[in-house]
Amino acid sequence: MNAPALCDIPVTIENGQREVFCGLTGIVWLHRKMQDAFFLVVGSRTCAHLLQSAAGVMIFSEPRFATAIMEEKDLAGLADANEELDRIVHRLLERRPDISTLFLVGSCPSEVIKLDLAKAAQRLGVAHQGRVRVLSYSGSGIETTFTEGEDTCLEAMVEAAPYTDAKQLMIVGTLADVVEDQFIRLFDQSGITEAAESVTFFPPRRAKDLPAIGPNTQFLLAQPFLNATRRALIGRKAQHIVAKFPLGVEGTSHWFRAAKDHYNAPDDAFDQALEAPKARATQALQHYKSQLNGKTVWFMPDSQLELPLARFLNEECGMSVLEIGVPYLDKQTMAPELSGASGQDNVVEGQDVDLQLERLRKARPDLTVCGLGLANPLEGEGLTTKWAIELVFSPIQGFEQAGDLAELFARPLNRKQRLAV
Repeated sequence: MNAPALCDIPVTIENGQREVFCGLTGIVWLHRKMQDAFFLVVGSRTCAHLLQSAAGVMIFSEPRFATAIMEEKDLAGLADANEELDRIVHRLLERRPDISTLFLVGSCPSEVIKLDLAKAAQRLGVAHQGRVRVLSYSGSGIETTFTEGEDTCLEAMVEAAPYTDAKQLMIVGTLADVVEDQFIRLFDQSGITEAAESVTFFPPRRAKDLPAIGPNTQFLLAQPFLNATRRALIGRKAQHIVAKFPLGVEGTSHWFRAAKDHYNAPDDAFDQALEAPKARATQALQHYKSQLNGKTVWFMPDSQLELPLARFLNEECGMSVLEIGVPYLDKQTMAPELSGASGQDNVVEGQDVDLQLERLRKARPDLTVCGLGLANPLEGEGLTTKWAIELVFSPIQGFEQAGDLAELFARPLNRKQRLAV
């Protein structure tokens, strides 16, 4: 049977009360990836408490993020917020000479008072020229979901990247170092690196090593929530290699094959390089398939990982997907995932949380993937839940992580079974 065309996939659009995490949360994994970058949130004490809690940072440590706390006098316009910001940045750079890139991160409070952090970044970049690169992006929770923090951050980095005519394959999206290392080996062994001439990762492990971008840059998305970043790269004349996302055996195979086909890498080297990791991944999945097969799953909109995760659970684990809620849907980014969806899949873009909860309670799936704010109340109603944010924080991409990904969904079902005995 041929997969339905994009226009044939039914998508329901909802507008109403939403339940999502703040975009500032992206700093938690971004600051771990880029070892020489610093993220300065211009926000409130609530912003500071959120980051401290989400990152689990102890009070005596020196993380690579902080909050320039806006007081009542700033919000009331009684103090010059730009002067205060300049003073804080100067003190920060004096104390932390290891910083090569400083991100000024907007929040709800800074956006409410219309503090122009783009101009502030430009001004501070001139003041500290030769010492540090200063960029800005919005991590505000107003009309966004939490993974958009990475999207807006990488979009700002694309705009700041130098130009190149060199041929290269760029992997776009924050990946754990262990996953990045695995991908590098497979690109090398499969002949893709040689065919592409070079493979780079964006963001890099060190922000000062920002890759150059140009018309001979081809890129693969490793994360499905990078819509603005994809558009910014295309604006720099880079070419998008469209593929499913590297989740599970099938998704990862499709992702690598899209690169192989684009560069006409040799079939023999490609098949040989992927044979062993695919076999290990398939074997790792077998244990969890017996636990997940035939179970029902429901995705509340949260991280933008919902569509590729639903594809993985349905195709590779045998789960029935009752509803796929997504915060927003960019059909260009999600084209391969949508083309593999069943015409029966119920895809809901946006959120009216009350209506979705009504449908959820009526369906009573075996597993509900949702945000932290809904998980405990739903558990109290007897439903089994999985925190969506854990799927963003965990290394789940690639062949070697396929079994770990399945285990993340099997674990809450096993816990419920043990407690019921």
